[in-house]
Amino acid sequence: MLLVLCAVLVISACSSTTKETATKPAATEDKEVTFLFNFASQTIDPHQDYTPLRAGITETLVKLSEDLKIEPWLAEKWETEDGQHWTFEIQKNVTFQDGRALDAEAVKQSLERAIQVNPGVEQVLKIKEMNASGQTLNITTEQPFPQFPSELVHPNTSILDVNAPDPDKKPVGTGPFKVTSFTAGSSLKVERFNEYWGGAAKLSRASFNFNEDPSARLSALMSGDADIVYRPPVESLETMKSDPSLHLESVMSLKTHELIFNAHQPEFQNKYVRKAFDALVNREELKDVLMAGQATLASGPFMPNFAFVPSYEAKTTGVDAALKWFEKAGYQVEQGKVSKDGKPLNLKLVTYTSRAEFPLFAQVLQAQAKNIGIQISIEFVDKYEDYLLSLDDWDLGTYSPIIAPRGDASYFLNVSFKPDGTLNFGKINDAELNRWIDELDQMVDPDERNAQIQKILTHIDQETYYSYLVHPNTLVVYKDRVKNWVTSKSEYYMLTNQLDVE
Repeated sequence: MLLVLCAVLVISACSSTTKETATKPAATEDKEVTFLFNFASQTIDPHQDYTPLRAGITETLVKLSEDLKIEPWLAEKWETEDGQHWTFEIQKNVTFQDGRALDAEAVKQSLERAIQVNPGVEQVLKIKEMNASGQTLNITTEQPFPQFPSELVHPNTSILDVNAPDPDKKPVGTGPFKVTSFTAGSSLKVERFNEYWGGAAKLSRASFNFNEDPSARLSALMSGDADIVYRPPVESLETMKSDPSLHLESVMSLKTHELIFNAHQPEFQNKYVRKAFDALVNREELKDVLMAGQATLASGPFMPNFAFVPSYEAKTTGVDAALKWFEKAGYQVEQGKVSKDGKPLNLKLVTYTSRAEFPLFAQVLQAQAKNIGIQISIEFVDKYEDYLLSLDDWDLGTYSPIIAPRGDASYFLNVSFKPDGTLNFGKINDAELNRWIDELDQMVDPDERNAQIQKILTHIDQETYYSYLVHPNTLVVYKDRVKNWVTSKSEYYMLTNQLDVE
């Protein structure tokens, strides 16, 4: 089979649009914007954090378009004959912000560093060997990996000059903006890089600031302290819509809100308990009340418009359905109350505040559980992802991952369900599921891949490893003086060289 695949597989890409490499003269007018984001960065090391890509400091070899197709960026083209040995041609006439020329060796060094400092990058790239010569970078993966170029969209594969000091606070990339200062958890300030290979930015400077309080972010916009605000409070939608000086955008994102079950806890090793909580959660209230309709109900992790999404079996939800699942799990249900060996259940739910609806959702679920005799304590956690992965003193959690960040399912399935997955917060280890994901990673034919993904997603649904709640919209509000802002579905690209103000 592999020999046949090697004989027939030729995957290549080249730019669908002409990339302008000649340097444009910098604009003489002094222009600046302040952008307020909802999640604080403690580092701007691009191999650890997404902010440098979002702020236009760094770029990746491959970019994700708004129609979820991969397209060239720092790599002008790539090809393979067997899905394992890849040749990338790096854009010519590109320089880092410190003047160093971008060549294949610089890319190689950057990818080596990303693999070294970020286990998640090492896990998804599966690189065995790299060789650089001029603008040509040859990469061999550990096994045939047809989707390899799409993984290079990941913000943590951003290319930086590894010779520059202090990448944690002042990374040097190839983007339209370079760092002037960074205060962890507070703000990032950038200025125009006049020699940017895609044409000098229209803005002179920008502030990429952080504030996890949605009301405070909106107040900053109304007072003139901010020009663009990411995820303003949904309860203020009508106020924002009625203000002629503001533009409000609501775009369907690639995220999915999910309720996580800790499979290391005895209660949630029982799939019927997981199904009980899946039936208990009120998705309609989350969407319509807590999120003011700015979301779509979820049947699974992926939006239904993907070709690989199966036709899910309809589910019965509500208190009665949840109680039936608890009974099937072996719990006692008397007068609408759940107990185990004569004792009520006491569970711990952890969440975070940067998604304003999560604390409210946690309280609603707490009240619903209390009505059937289950006590849930709620704890708000800092460094949330590290907490979920490293500790086991919790039973339930909430999270909102970007489900299809490369326009393909394999990344999400690997990081969320493989035992060493960087987003496997539920501590899932299903031997059959692991084998199916490994098989998917080597499949080439699109129809075969889609069929395999459908099988995997159906299994995940039947086991109810997560409770998928809603697909949230991305809300952005900005002043009418802001021009050329694009609310990206991927949430990767924010400060661009085209962003402008009047």
